[in-house]
Parts: sequence; C-alpha cells; structure tokens
Amino acid sequence: MRPIPTRVRALTAAAAVSIVAGAGAVAVANSASAAAGCRVNYSVNQWSTGFTGNVTVTNLGDPISGGWNLTWAFAGNQQITQGWSATINQSGANVTAAGPSWAASLPTNGTANFGFNANYSGTNAAPTTFTLNGTVCTGNVPTSPSSSPSTSPSTSPSSSPSTSPSTSPSNPQPGTKVDNPYAGARGYVNPEWKAKAESVAGGNRVSNNPTAVWIDRIAAINGTTGSSSNGSMGVRDHLDEALEQGAGYIQFVIYNLPGRDCAALASNGELGVNDLPKYKTDYIDPIAAIQGDAKYAALRIINIVEIDSLPNLVTNTSGQPGGTATCDTMKANGGYVQGIGYALQKLGALGNVYNYVDAAHHGWIGWDSNFGPSADIMLEAARASGNVKNVHGFITNTANYSALREPFVQPTTTVGGQSVRQSKWVDWNMYTDELTFAQAFRTKLVSIGFDSGLGMLIDTSRNGWGGSARPTAASTSTDVNTYVNQSRIDRRIHAGNWCNQAGAGLGERPTAAPAPGIDAYVWVKPPGESDGSSELIPNDEGKGFDRMCDPTYTGNARNGNSLSGALDGAPISGAWFPAQFAQLMANAYPAL
Repeated sequence: MRPIPTRVRALTAAAAVSIVAGAGAVAVANSASAAAGCRVNYSVNQWSTGFTGNVTVTNLGDPISGGWNLTWAFAGNQQITQGWSATINQSGANVTAAGPSWAASLPTNGTANFGFNANYSGTNAAPTTFTLNGTVCTGNVPTSPSSSPSTSPSTSPSSSPSTSPSTSPSNPQPGTKVDNPYAGARGYVNPEWKAKAESVAGGNRVSNNPTAVWIDRIAAINGTTGSSSNGSMGVRDHLDEALEQGAGYIQFVIYNLPGRDCAALASNGELGVNDLPKYKTDYIDPIAAIQGDAKYAALRIINIVEIDSLPNLVTNTSGQPGGTATCDTMKANGGYVQGIGYALQKLGALGNVYNYVDAAHHGWIGWDSNFGPSADIMLEAARASGNVKNVHGFITNTANYSALREPFVQPTTTVGGQSVRQSKWVDWNMYTDELTFAQAFRTKLVSIGFDSGLGMLIDTSRNGWGGSARPTAASTSTDVNTYVNQSRIDRRIHAGNWCNQAGAGLGERPTAAPAPGIDAYVWVKPPGESDGSSELIPNDEGKGFDRMCDPTYTGNARNGNSLSGALDGAPISGAWFPAQFAQLMANAYPAL
C-alpha cells in the first residue's frame, strides 16, 4: 500500500559524532513493593571515552498519572552531557530522569523510552538498581489485583489478548475525548481477520490482537459479499461486534480519496481524480452518520485517515524523480487536502471519535527537503477542516516495514571516518528508524501549530525483522556500506521497497503508551493481508498491478534500480495471503 519514497537529496550532511559498538545489559534490583512494580532495560552504544545510553522503563504496577521519575546511580565516573525524551539531572553518581510534561502518564504495562549521551573513563559498568517513583524495579509483576495484568492467552474473540494495550474496557463519558484513546482500553478483535489468522498453523498465537478495519471503497461501508478481499461485515456490523466484545476502542482506516495513491498502482481506488463531491456525499457522510449513532457513544472510535496521500504531494509530483501526472492533478485540484479536511471536520465533530492522519515513514520523508514540507501540507489539510484540533494525532509506517529501532545504525554513528548517513542504504537521511522519526516529526508538527497534546502511532504489524537474519551486534567492518548492511535490523534490499517484503516479521504487539509522545504501537495493516498482486489479477475494486509487487522486477530510479524483494504468488491488495502470514509469524520480533 505504500508507494516508493522519493526525495530530493540533502546538499550537506550533519557532522557525525561517534563510532558505536553495541553492548547491552538489563538491570534488575532486589525488591519491590506489593503496590507497584517496574522493569528497566538499559543498553549502551559506546566508544573509548563516551557512550549513548538507551533506557526503557515499563510500569508493571498501577497507572501513574501525576508524573514519573526514574533514578539510578552510576558505578563509575560516567557523566551525562545531553539527554532527550526526559528531563535528566545528575548529582555525583546519582541520576534522576523525569518524564516530560507531554508524556507524564505511565499506565499499567505502559513504556517510556529516553536516551542520553555521556562521557566516561576506565570501565562503563551498567547501573545495578533502578527506582521508579520510589519503587525498586525488579522486573516482577505485582500481585495487587488492581494492577496485575493477565498473562494467559485468550481463546474467545470477545476476550482481550494478552498483548493488547489493556485487559479491561474503559467507559469514558460520551462526548468527552481522552488524551490517549488506547490507554486503559481493550482493543476490538476483528472476527473476520481472526478466522483468517487461525486458518494458518500457529495463527491462534496472535489472532486475538486488535487490528484495523479498512473501509477502502463505498461498498465496504454497508458490507460486501462474494469474493471481496475484506469480507462481508460493514461498519455498523463491526461497531455492533465491538459492543458485544466489550471493547474500549475500535480502529478504522478511512481510505478512498479521489485519485487515491497517485504514485502506485496496487492500491489505486474506485474514485476518479474529480470525484471529490462523491467522496464527501457517498463515502464520508455515511461513515460519519454510522459512527455518530448514540449507541456507540461510549466506544472510542479511532480513524486512520487516508494513508499515502499528503506526502505524495510533496515527493511524487513533477520535478521529483518518478513524479506522476496523477499526483500533479491531485495537487492542483486540491482533492487530497480538501477531501481530508472534509473527513476530519465530519468525523472530528463526534465526541468519541479520534482522527490520526497518515504521516508516511522515515524512509519516505526523513530528509530535510521532505520533512518540513510534509508537515506544512498536513497543517494545510487540518486547517481545511476548520480546526487543527480535529486531528488527534498522526500515524507513521502504516502498511510499511521500517524497523522500529536500529540500535547499531544511528545518524550519529561513524565508520572508518564516515557517517553512516553517507552509506547507500541511509543515503543522507536524517533518521534510520521509525521511533526516533515519529518522535521528531511530532515535535515538528507541534512547532508549526498542531496541539501540544498531539499523539503518534506507529504501525508495527510487519516491521519486526526477527529470525536468524536479525543482527545481534554491530558489524566490525570499517567500510561504511558493509557496516550498515551487516548491522541494520531492516533487511530489505532497499528502503524504498514496500510490497509483500520477503523476510519480514511481526513487530511489537499492540501496546498503549510505549514511548514518550507515542500513543500506541498498533497493527493497522492486518498481518497477512497482501500489499498488491505479484501479477495482473482482474478485479472489481479498482486495484491495479504494480511492478513493485513482482518479485522478478529489477526496480527503477526510486528504489535504486534494485530488485523489489516482493514475495511471489500474492493476491490483490487487501486479500488474504497465508504464505505471507506464515512468514511474518516465523520471523516475529519479539519472537512468538
């Protein structure tokens, strides 16, 4: 579903500051109170006189809403010089990291991630004890009934999966929006996807995870029958089923713009480039009417709004490598901006509806030449809705494969005197993984006029890249290209490859508030649903054949004339692809 990223190369590179070598440790202490618990993962990338520290703290106890503080003591002479995603203070060996104001909450099973740069001499031993709000972190789940999460797998579609963001639904007051709709709420399990997942051996291990429902054509609103790739349930059917399950939230993908996906063929849609009036009256209005039904007022309805569209207007118009006439048309006629503005206005007016607009991914708009202009056009679309608050947040990596974290390949890494940004893979990008990109893009969006409470989502349904091919340590090569290719978690042939990627795996399971500024890791692209057919397959859904889905295709300028890396035997976009699902489970990270 994701077009090949195109960008204008930055003319200058930022100075690199360090050579990294992976080293990790998990700190575990000795005791924990019965009322709370926590776990800390502490890892470093170090060189002779300095290191970058990465800290992830998970709250295993009762929700923390009034701010959190993590403290520890260094064993040596380590001295922090810079920190991010937390306010870090050091006095002697003692360090305190406080959560930022925009991510002060830490729900049960919620995770905060922050980092720092530091100097040292001699040895660089990891701290042995971490304390969260006065409680020593042992990694144990507390025994308090009010906070102990279930660890047994669910066997019923109406039950919450063990990996879902919460084990109990919430009951917000109708018409009152919460800061994070995923926090403290059980996600809806689509029974159609669940059945498909369980039709593949081992699928019941993940089939109770919440996934999004794609409304990718007008007929999908009321449901379809026959050979439809998305099954027969309509929007109201899914909402009613969510109530039956006792779900706290349900996710829909709003995906039917006129001239949809102007830079790729596999996910073209049914509406022509001038069909904006039809988009409004026949598509958005009926969805808004159903979602606005009072019977669903206590259900958090989350809409993922029009993936791929706005970034295409920045990167895939005339003057850009591979620019298309359709993208030119959609930029000129305002169909994307006005269509999204209308959708945000109609859906954002509903008190229990949360809109997250698609924001591409780091391998598409991570370059300076794309980063700012993409944010600007997203603001233009939000303002077209009448109020930027109609946007609750943004989502990155939708239906894509960009790794969540690249522990051994960061923009600050240097190899043989060269920045990894000079490597063919990174190609001067300012970002190498999705988490740092999403957090930085959030900061940019807030700086230009979006609400300071903006939250980000990251689609982790297919970016795990586990299995035997996953690097476990940094390469020892002094050649920058060899180092990057041997060290990167993302194993694609080229970062521009987007269709049914060979070797991909399930990523982090859906989780609420996993890192600062991130509302949730989500599975918006249901694992096992195809990105596009590997050969031409006639269909009545307006979906074409894109050579990037053909495993024999040798590529184009937009993917460095590289093989597509696509799996063979794929059906049309959105149709069930069991071979892909089996591969995703086999290569899952964390492993199943």
